[in-house]
Amino acid sequence: MCGICGIAIPSRLNRRVDESQLAAMRDSLIHRGPDGAGFLIDGSVGLGHRRLSIVDPDGGGQPMANEDDTVWIAFNGEIYNHRELRPALIERGHRYRSSSDTETIIHLYEEFGPRGVKKLRGMFAYAIWDSRRRQIVIARDRLGIKPLYYVLKEDGALYFASEIKALVEARAIRPELNYDALADYAANRYTSGEETLFRGVKRLLPGHTLTWRDGEIEVDRYWNLSFKKPEERLSEAQYVERFGELFRECVKSHLMADAPLGMFLSGGIDSSAIASVMSRLAREPIKTFSVAFAERDSNELEYARAVALAFRTDHHEIVVSPEQFFDRLPALVYQEDEPIAYPSSVPLYFVSDLAASRVKVALTGEGSDELLAGYNKYRVAIYNLLLGRGYERLTPAPLRGLIKRQIGRLNGASRARRALERTFLFMPADIRNVYFDNFAVYSPSRQRRLFTPEAYERMRDRDPYRASLSYVDQSEAETLLDKLLAADMKTYLHELLMKQDQMSMAASLETRVPFLDHKLVEFAARMPDAMKLRGWTTKYVLRRAMRGVLPPQILTRKKMGFPTPVGAWFRGPFRRVIDEYVLSERALSRGVFYPSYAREIAARHAAGENHTERLWMLVNFEIWQRRFFDGEAR
Repeated sequence: MCGICGIAIPSRLNRRVDESQLAAMRDSLIHRGPDGAGFLIDGSVGLGHRRLSIVDPDGGGQPMANEDDTVWIAFNGEIYNHRELRPALIERGHRYRSSSDTETIIHLYEEFGPRGVKKLRGMFAYAIWDSRRRQIVIARDRLGIKPLYYVLKEDGALYFASEIKALVEARAIRPELNYDALADYAANRYTSGEETLFRGVKRLLPGHTLTWRDGEIEVDRYWNLSFKKPEERLSEAQYVERFGELFRECVKSHLMADAPLGMFLSGGIDSSAIASVMSRLAREPIKTFSVAFAERDSNELEYARAVALAFRTDHHEIVVSPEQFFDRLPALVYQEDEPIAYPSSVPLYFVSDLAASRVKVALTGEGSDELLAGYNKYRVAIYNLLLGRGYERLTPAPLRGLIKRQIGRLNGASRARRALERTFLFMPADIRNVYFDNFAVYSPSRQRRLFTPEAYERMRDRDPYRASLSYVDQSEAETLLDKLLAADMKTYLHELLMKQDQMSMAASLETRVPFLDHKLVEFAARMPDAMKLRGWTTKYVLRRAMRGVLPPQILTRKKMGFPTPVGAWFRGPFRRVIDEYVLSERALSRGVFYPSYAREIAARHAAGENHTERLWMLVNFEIWQRRFFDGEAR
């Protein structure tokens, strides 16, 4: 794992890359690569690199060149099939100077140009400077495991980096709020397409390359996930067998390293499955790491311990206090670059820091839920849509209206009303309402109350689901479940991967996600729905593959999803966090949110209603503005 950055200036500007500017970009990423640093300046083009040594510690320094120093690369990630690709490239006449996976990317580019990326199996973000063609090619892995952001200036100059803070350090942008991304962020907790909350900063989308030639860019998609079902179906036993084989192969490939490895163990089925495979492949007990809060409802340590005992791991734990949580939050918002979407990011940093004291690489179970329909929201949406269509067809409109009004008359704080409001009895039975609105933080109707008229007027795009719905349409998925998974693979999963990357890299730890090896992803996407979601059973194929391998209580336990007790903390001694970041004059005077509505949400939460996610969003948004817009110390 590393940090990369670069600058490319059009020749007509007759300007050389400023060495101090490039160094400032690079060194703002020191947490991503504390083991070494390098940069290349070739007149109007510069590449920077910070290194965390994982593969070939002695010979993998970057930026790295080809044999005649005409092609240079700065690379972040791991290529798991680089040893398989190497012999054919040597036969074609390429000479290797190291055993690093980085060098294979260079030689693939020499052979196939930007499309060489399609042969890679791994997680990556890289930039290649081709001095003969005078072009830069930047690329990102298929699922977006590794981040890459860029700014294209009006004069054609290109700035890019692993993290947005490097673009700020280079003064490629002046930090300003991107109002066009605000509706998306307020509803979904994150931005869903190429836009970020920083005006002028875009993310290179997963599965894409960007080619820059003297001030002009061309963005190309090289991979898209297909949910099209094959004509020939396998039997259930064959699906289970093939999935299990692929999964074990992926875990094995992700153990490639010349540095110590471990894994994050939550005690859920995903991380436990990884632990079972790793323990069989390792010569010594694998190192496992778990995190929890003291509150019982937010503590899964008993399950993690059961798995650690079953596979005889070298197990380590940390319990995070609310004081540690909130003390660290401002610094972690800075590490995230954008407001932190989920409170679980904070304990993820603490377990990463724990792991980094003993290993350099940790495997995690991220991605399984989006791949195999592991969330309850899929069941809720599907049943609401199916039942709702029948309800609308068979029930007279006046009766439907009466039922809706009766639900609206229930006590606003009652559990019954909250539950009924999220069903087809209260909302139209379509994907926009039943899926996206149902799980939004601030739905479009709430946003009309949240944003001031001045802010709302500046939001040119007020549809928070535009990107997600476009992914549904582009997926060509044949079933309702696959349509939901297709949207989440491009949006929700992306945010989780960015959370994992930035929180682990804040601790200088590389994390790997074997469930998101693209071969396994492609196979799972084309499986029948029943192999993913069967009745009330989620991740069916994984549970079948792990039958007789994992302890029974792990296979049958209810998913917790890493709950955090933030809502209770906001009502207790840490109400001061709300007072400072939501209700203070400084926060309310920014002109983005209606002060009266912010106060109403805080009061309703204190009175017992659950507005945890809404308050969390407001808290993080204010901390983010203070750090990046106001220049407040980290």
